[in-house]
Amino acid sequence: MREVNIIGPSMRRKTVFLLDKYLTGESLDYKKIFAIIIPVLVDQAFIILMSLLNTAMISSSGVAAVSAVSMVDSLNIFLINVFVAVATGGTVIVAQYKGSGNQEMVSKAASQAISAVAILSVFISAFVIIFHTPTLNLLFGQAEAEVFENARIFLIGSCISYPFIAVYQAVTGALRGVAETKACLGLSLIMNLTYLALNILLISVFDMGVMGLVISVITARVLGMFVSVIYLMKYNHTLRFHIKNALKLNFSILKKIMIIGIPFAAEQMFFNGGKLLTQTFIVQLGTLAITVNAISGSIGLLYQIGGNALSITIVTVVGQCIGQRNIADARKFVKSFIGISTVFFVIAAVILLPLFPLIVKLFAPPPEIVPSIFALTLLIAIAQPFLWSISFIMPSALRAAGDSNFTSLTSLLTMWVIRVVLGYVLGITFQFGIMGVWIAMVIEWGIRGSIFVWRFRGEKWYSRKLI
Repeated sequence: MREVNIIGPSMRRKTVFLLDKYLTGESLDYKKIFAIIIPVLVDQAFIILMSLLNTAMISSSGVAAVSAVSMVDSLNIFLINVFVAVATGGTVIVAQYKGSGNQEMVSKAASQAISAVAILSVFISAFVIIFHTPTLNLLFGQAEAEVFENARIFLIGSCISYPFIAVYQAVTGALRGVAETKACLGLSLIMNLTYLALNILLISVFDMGVMGLVISVITARVLGMFVSVIYLMKYNHTLRFHIKNALKLNFSILKKIMIIGIPFAAEQMFFNGGKLLTQTFIVQLGTLAITVNAISGSIGLLYQIGGNALSITIVTVVGQCIGQRNIADARKFVKSFIGISTVFFVIAAVILLPLFPLIVKLFAPPPEIVPSIFALTLLIAIAQPFLWSISFIMPSALRAAGDSNFTSLTSLLTMWVIRVVLGYVLGITFQFGIMGVWIAMVIEWGIRGSIFVWRFRGEKWYSRKLI
């Protein structure tokens, strides 16, 4: 017992020393950073596990259903990330005003971010619903008839839900800007638990397939929007949100939000447009290849739980540091987050690779595609610790400092010049199939991340003053 008493305090002192060294600065200390990270980490873990379970549940409706959902989800990600981009502009401005101590502008920035995202989402939703058939024909015209019909149902249902998820994203983005990630976690749990419960009921119990998924997603997102707005109006005292402030547009604040939001939105459109184009390569390879891609992608998300949480958190942390003009802290925290993310990926690989046989059984895939799923999973398990963090966490940090044009242009160029072109060459021309498409993706991570690291070593990334 005496030895334990000696070692215990010693280990605690070493731990506190390391936390002070890498996660404490003049702007924030490690306790505040952990208070931001942990709810986001739990939220990301829950969302990704939900995605895994939902894909597994829809797999019970057959290969055509899971292929259709996978195809439309790639389009959903493309469109929803446009809303998220504008919401991120709000997060950055809110975080910088919070760091500067200007509470009045924190409130105004939050209201304007919600207004901008809501208006944008209504226009996009209406446009896609009107032109859903030519959109699907353009992207997935070579898909089998049953897959195409399921995709049509899921796309229209998803579009109906866009304004609701957009407002929810804007509210949680503003809350993250003031580091209220516990509230974000609570709102996420309400929406996603509703989504999971309805999926179990409608897909697993009533066997409603894609239509059950549509009803679930609309209901959960409507609830998520109403709960988030009610929370903001009745229970949050930091953002001081009032509907009348959101209804009155302030173009001065909107301009600041759009300085971040528009380049990021353009990046997301073209970046995810590149992903959509690579999806059309996969469609050419047949329904089984689409299924391999969908299941491998869902499993791959498990590895990214820690990295995604840090990528979200770094916007708040760097935004508040830049608001105080504390560049040294911003640099320190970015380096620390990259290191922690790498550790997360290594731990994830060590835990998840041995569990692959159990995880893949959730999807009940045809036995002949299991080796392909494992090969793709192994590829990213090896590549992510080295390449993912610099490719995704680093640009989030640069964007939080106001360096949105450079990060967006870099992402666009590397996506279209490397991932799309190389993906076609390796996957279709050289007939490596889906493995070729994924190898191109990994190569693009490395090149894009290297450019961001080079930018971070200079001074231009924090030279633009937003507030």
